[in-house]
Amino acid sequence: MATHSHTTKTPRAWVVDVNMGYGHSRAAYALKDLSGGVILSANDYPGIPAEDQKYWRESRKIYEFISRMKPIPVVGNFLFEAMDYWQQIPDFYPRRDLSKPNAQLKQIFYMIKKGFGKHLIEKLSENPLPFVTTFFISAFFADYYDYPGEIWCVTTDADISRAWAPIDPKSSRIKYLASNGRVVERLKLYGVRADHIFLTGFPLPKELVGGPKDTVVKNLLADRLCNLDPNGIFHDRYQRTLKEELGPIRCKKSSAEHPLTLTYSVGGAGAQRALGVKILQSLKSRIARHEIRLNLMAGYRKDGVLFYRNAVKELGLKKELGTWVNVPEHPSRAAYFQDFTDVLKTTDILWTKPSEMSFYCGLGIAIVMAPPIGSQEEFNRVWLTYMGGGVSQNDPRYTDEWLFDWIASGGVARMAWSGYIEAPTHGTYRIEDLVLGRESEIHPLPLIV
Repeated sequence: MATHSHTTKTPRAWVVDVNMGYGHSRAAYALKDLSGGVILSANDYPGIPAEDQKYWRESRKIYEFISRMKPIPVVGNFLFEAMDYWQQIPDFYPRRDLSKPNAQLKQIFYMIKKGFGKHLIEKLSENPLPFVTTFFISAFFADYYDYPGEIWCVTTDADISRAWAPIDPKSSRIKYLASNGRVVERLKLYGVRADHIFLTGFPLPKELVGGPKDTVVKNLLADRLCNLDPNGIFHDRYQRTLKEELGPIRCKKSSAEHPLTLTYSVGGAGAQRALGVKILQSLKSRIARHEIRLNLMAGYRKDGVLFYRNAVKELGLKKELGTWVNVPEHPSRAAYFQDFTDVLKTTDILWTKPSEMSFYCGLGIAIVMAPPIGSQEEFNRVWLTYMGGGVSQNDPRYTDEWLFDWIASGGVARMAWSGYIEAPTHGTYRIEDLVLGRESEIHPLPLIV
């Protein structure tokens, strides 16, 4: 009953996502080893009852429609703010009891009481492995229908709305794997028991970390820092620290493993794809002179890929397509996450809205933030700025000027380094250890709110 699978081994847990947008699936992709490479989508699996599918499909349509409408003046903003209010995250301070269920939560439980999600839980109960989900509604299914195994819920933003905790959090069996310290404290305000909250960090792909000893992430970071600090300003200033953490780094122009590379990534609803063309237009001459390579990640949508490839040709960069400008196409969602992970190995700067991708600063990738869409992305933006791992975009029409000024000054190298040092890198390993009940060799995270 898998919806997207990778190399299959015996599953040790069920990993369940929802394939709405990319955030919940991206977190699940990083946990694929737990489930033997098989990831189930609660909203799209073989045998899903028509009634359940309809409910999921309608909520997804509304979300994607409103996200795409957002750039339209007045109407777009009005619709988006109405939806955002529905998913609102209340102010954190002053700390107070926020356990009272909101309208969104009541609506979800109204559906569950009518049988929504029951089929999925009955199917998985036949082999009650630990149930690990990256979406709160599927965690509620398991809790409400008495799933016989343990229930784990992975949070996917730097702050979360009341909808992530069930109606009666005190009596719930759901255990939370929190992406950061703010989420830990937030869940307590929502009434979740402290012994059901574990600070793990967001799950990042193992292929980009390389185990508890960081073998991969350190090599990729050393290489990236050479590209991001052409004048050696950052390296001169942090020489001792860098040597202790990464070993001796010698940056020679000829020895860089890849050219300076910027990756622009569009979210699942495709709401900000026009921004990618502005970046492309601004960097056109630098791409033609082979000073920077640009990856335009249009996601799994064919129309997005076509949109960017046409823009590249219209700008007269056809002969650079596939070398200095890449617009990859992916045959499936699973292939998209795999390809994206491969692309990040040689990415120096990631330009994206502050979605779950904000946590990728923990890999030592400098992040330029496109405008946030929705209140949870506002919080991600604050968190990323606070970590020092990312900065809000300047005017995209002049990217060829400001971005290169930032690079020349060593500022982008400093962001890559701060993200790696300050943000969690080992979320995937911490989650695996907890779910499988084994002793962890990864250091515990400090609680930073």
